[in-house]
Amino acid sequence: MRQDGELDALVRQRIRGIRTARGWSLDELAVRCYLSPSTLSRIETGHRRIALDQLAPIARALGITLDQLVEAGGDDDVVIRPHHEPERGITTWLLSHGDAAPGMTVAKLRITRPVPADLRVHPGRDWFTVLSGTVLLRLGERTIRVEAGEAAEFSTMVPHAFGADRGPAEVLCILDHDGERSHLGPQR
Repeated sequence: MRQDGELDALVRQRIRGIRTARGWSLDELAVRCYLSPSTLSRIETGHRRIALDQLAPIARALGITLDQLVEAGGDDDVVIRPHHEPERGITTWLLSHGDAAPGMTVAKLRITRPVPADLRVHPGRDWFTVLSGTVLLRLGERTIRVEAGEAAEFSTMVPHAFGADRGPAEVLCILDHDGERSHLGPQR
């Protein structure tokens, strides 16, 4: 943000936007944050300065953190670009950022490799759903076909590996930190 006025306007917009998204009137939010409806109205419309001692109860009432309410609008690159690893037969799109669930990584994978011979073990659980193609999942001695539209969830303490069956497959997966290191590689 270039100016404090722009951030001020963004905070006002967030307060009104979240309030209306929740279907709350000014009166309902006022009760939740212990401010008068007229004070909230003037805050939202810019007819009153926003005091720090008002922001914390408003954020709490809206169910967000004060940091989320006042963070500057991002000019971040919103395009998620693929990371190709031809030697591993995987292309990765990291879909989660720092604001994702703590300890979890969400990624889309395009898998072109067959199931690797080496099975890995790590603490936690893995979850994936197949978007297209077919994935072969090796869990210990078992090999399980997971088709497009199906999902798998398993303990990663069982030796496991997965790969594409008869052509590329795309999956959406949720991994804990150990799973991220194991399945997405050391460069993550």
